[in-house]
Amino acid sequence: MSKENTLPKGRVLETEKHEIQNMKYEDYSWDFRDADTKELTHCIHAYPAMMIPQIARRLLRKYGSSSDLLFDPYCGSGTSLLEANMKNINAIGTDLNPLARLIADTKTTPIDMQALDLYLKDFHDYSFNFQFNIRKTFSIVIPQFDNINFWFNENAQKKLALIKEYIDNVKSPKIKNFFLTAFSETVRESSLTKKNEFKLVRIPEDKREVFNPDSFGIMLSKLSRNKQGLSNFIQQKRNGSSSKIYDFNTVNYMPKNIVPDKSIDIVITSPPYGDSRTTVAYGQYSRLANQWMGIKNASNIDKSLMGGVKYHAEFAFDSAYLRKTLEKINNKDSKRSKEVESFFIDYKNSIDNVAKTIKRKGIVCYVVGNRTVKDINIPMDLITQDFFENNGFGHLETIIRNIPNKRMPSENSPSNIPGKKSTTMKNEFIVVFEKH
Repeated sequence: MSKENTLPKGRVLETEKHEIQNMKYEDYSWDFRDADTKELTHCIHAYPAMMIPQIARRLLRKYGSSSDLLFDPYCGSGTSLLEANMKNINAIGTDLNPLARLIADTKTTPIDMQALDLYLKDFHDYSFNFQFNIRKTFSIVIPQFDNINFWFNENAQKKLALIKEYIDNVKSPKIKNFFLTAFSETVRESSLTKKNEFKLVRIPEDKREVFNPDSFGIMLSKLSRNKQGLSNFIQQKRNGSSSKIYDFNTVNYMPKNIVPDKSIDIVITSPPYGDSRTTVAYGQYSRLANQWMGIKNASNIDKSLMGGVKYHAEFAFDSAYLRKTLEKINNKDSKRSKEVESFFIDYKNSIDNVAKTIKRKGIVCYVVGNRTVKDINIPMDLITQDFFENNGFGHLETIIRNIPNKRMPSENSPSNIPGKKSTTMKNEFIVVFEKH
């Protein structure tokens, strides 16, 4: 008997009839406390609220053994795409953040290692020549974007501009993306930002005065680490599956030429839990790297994500859990209630569009967290369940796991009152459905 067919480890939660009938339980074996979450190319680039590969891997083993095509409608840095490819399953992902797409593409794209080694050696020589002043003239073109002098001192700007100049002259698109991904982390670590924050928070003045990042050293370190991960990925991926990554917004539409109706075998994804302004700041985290890479409107990415646009008309949700939650929040703060409602309008529209792409008997796995607003818990798992059941899906199970190693902000501001903080979620819910 397989591990997945044994009784769950933990305790079944019997708090509501709705939950008892649909098997909602804690299972500590899904915590993966001691697991290496940086295997293969999963080591490439940190990213907020990343799904750990062990979750996607186990879900694929349990539900995706006969799947040919996986879809991740909020693919982020590409965890589920990579895991699908390792099981010879083709994958499609989409994300509105250009940095996320770059990371996901780099993690899932094999590269000729001999060609890569030539570029790596050449860049090492380029770095050596600059640091030891062997070559007297270098082309330094510092990009112009808002607040560059606020986030980068003059020395860091010069070094980053030289690195970017080298990358711009790389001819191979695959190798250029490989370098850009390392460059993104180098930008972050060369900036005057607190490194343990997702949002852009400047380091104290006394630290700014002595801050002198070794940008070339950081870049070389990232390239070396990423090369090892890529080498392991290529050695273990002995099949012809691949990932294709797009930028369409599932809230608004689903391009039929890319994802036709009833074409997807399995969805494994971790959607946003709320708008980026008050939950995980994907756009802020990515802004400086996107600006250095020349992405237009890099400072406005959060506005394009779920809940970024505020709706003003009343919306009738077909989820009793959501209606009850919005009513509680509204009794405390009508403005915050409308902000939460705007997010769920987008979330529902996205699920409605995703649902159409799933084959009959196809599987959907959403890994969600239940956030708090105005001290009121939002039951994201039950709301997600309602939305999918209203689209003709049956609920198979909800697994509750602890979050021992998911990179999330330790505190947020659910009330939006300066200085008033609340601890964020300690659990997440793996909600699994099958299409009737």
